[in-house]
Amino acid sequence: MNGKRFVSILALFILVLTAFASDGYGYNVVGDHNLQSTFGIKEIKEGQRVVKKRTVSASSLTQVIDKADVVLDQYPKVRVVATGYYAGFESTGKKPSDPSYGITYSGVKVRRDDYSTIAADLRIFPLGTILYIPGYGYGVVADKGGAIRGHKIDLYFETKQDVFNQWGKKSVDVYIVRRGEGKLTEAFLNNLNQKGIAAMAEVAN
Repeated sequence: MNGKRFVSILALFILVLTAFASDGYGYNVVGDHNLQSTFGIKEIKEGQRVVKKRTVSASSLTQVIDKADVVLDQYPKVRVVATGYYAGFESTGKKPSDPSYGITYSGVKVRRDDYSTIAADLRIFPLGTILYIPGYGYGVVADKGGAIRGHKIDLYFETKQDVFNQWGKKSVDVYIVRRGEGKLTEAFLNNLNQKGIAAMAEVAN
């Protein structure tokens, strides 16, 4: 390969990376060392694996958040029985005409999103606790239930069909990404779904 061709290819490569960075994302080869951020995200080298990154500002430093490849082993893991539910009468005893239909104990509305609302025993998982549930995704404790005692959680789905088709009831190991402080607001939940784990940096600051 001659020098001019090499320079052209290198320039094109840099241009592609710049385009990703302008959109808030970049593709980076993880370095040889571990990087521990202030809110618990690690980078660990696995050969020459290329992962998608998000850059956010935390304190006076720029932290690199790997939203897609969070290293789960760094978080406490606990075995729970997880049951799917929806806002309808069969799950909650409420009908759409009920003023509190779809409203959780925390006051936020139920939602199925990148960070969904879930119910738990608040003595085990306080309001605002963020869990990662394999096969479901991230769940934020927003509700409680009379039948939810001990290591049991209820996962919100939008319809009864989704409950049966996508989950049902099963035992699963969940990861405690962040322990809640006994409260949850719509603003924090919206921020999580807009920014992902990076939103936790704003809480820490």
